Parts: sequence; structure tokens; C-alpha cells
Amino acid sequence: MAARGVRLFRQSFGAVLRSAQTPVRTCPRLMCTATKEQNNPTQDEDKSKNQTEESPDQAATEKAKLEDQIKDLTDKYKRALADTENLRQRSKKLVDEAKLYGIQGFCKDLLEVADILEKATESVPKAEIKAENPHLKNLYEGLIMTEVQMQKVLKKHGVVKLNPVGDKFNPYEHEALFHSPVEGKEPGTVALVTKVGYKLHERTLRPALVGVVKGP
Repeated sequence: MAARGVRLFRQSFGAVLRSAQTPVRTCPRLMCTATKEQNNPTQDEDKSKNQTEESPDQAATEKAKLEDQIKDLTDKYKRALADTENLRQRSKKLVDEAKLYGIQGFCKDLLEVADILEKATESVPKAEIKAENPHLKNLYEGLIMTEVQMQKVLKKHGVVKLNPVGDKFNPYEHEALFHSPVEGKEPGTVALVTKVGYKLHERTLRPALVGVVKGP
């Protein structure tokens, strides 16, 4: 029994020694896989390569977006400047008109006073204005001076009298009461003024009431 056990031990120990001395064989499949991995880039490298290839297109898209935004903002800025300039011009025009025509209502009220003075001087008989009648003469001269001073004040503030006898009819300054043929007068001209008109600068305060020459 002992001899048999010794023999089995030797056989097992020899097999172990032989297996330890035998060189390890390399698997051909593993070698192919390693070689393939060395020759081909990794997945991360493929991803970065794709990102690098796509980056010019992305940059162009971003550039186009930025250019559109700049164009839009520039257009809005120009529109804002134009609106501001228009508002400034309108405000300036309103201020200028307020300076010129702010007294329009007051001037209209004074026109009635000027009309009364004119009628008063016209109603005085010229034949009665004599040295023998000093009271009437002084009254008449006072009315004339008052009327002249009134016209000076009105003219100082831009109010001008319209007495267009012989002028071409202007519908913006004249109001035709009648049309009548007048010998020796050009058709379309003013033949008679029944009531004078007035202008404040370039704006008609009251049109002159006129009779217009009618053609044959």
C-alpha cells in the first residue's frame, strides 16, 4: 500500500512539473482583436473627429444668426432715431406755430374794433370837417389817429389787412359774394370789397368779402 501511494504521488508531481515547464500558447483570436484595436481609433476619438468635422457648419450657423440679430437691432435703432427726429420736428413746428399763432383768438377780437373805427371815420362827412366846426374836426382826427395806431399794432404782431381790389381772386384769402361782368375789368379779378380781410402771418384770420368780375 505504501509503495502504491508513493508511486501515485510521483506521477502527480511529475505532471505538475511538466505543465509548469510548458510555454503558454497565445490565442490567435485575442491577437487579432488587439491588432484591430491598435489600427482603428477608439470611439472617443471618432466622436471628437465628428465634432471637429461638424464645427465649421455650426460656426457658420451661429455667425448667420448673429448677423441677423445685428441687422435686426440696427434696423430697430435706425427706426427709433427716425421716430425721434420726426417727433422733434413736430414738436418744434408746434412750438413755432404756438409762438406765431398763439394770439390768433385775441387778434380776431381786435378785428371788430378795427372795423368799428373804420366805419366811424367813413361815416363822417368830409364836407363838414372844417375849421368852423372844430369839435367834429378834432373828433375825426382822433379817430383817424386811433385807427392808424391800431393798424400799426396789428402789423407789429403779424396781422396784415387784405384789401384786394383789382387783385386776382384767391379762394384762400377772399370770399366771393357775387359775380358780375364789369366793363374794362379782367374776368376773375376782384371788382369790389365790401369788407376787408386780415391775415396773421401766412394764415387767414378773416377772408375779405368781395365781388368778382364775371366773364362775358
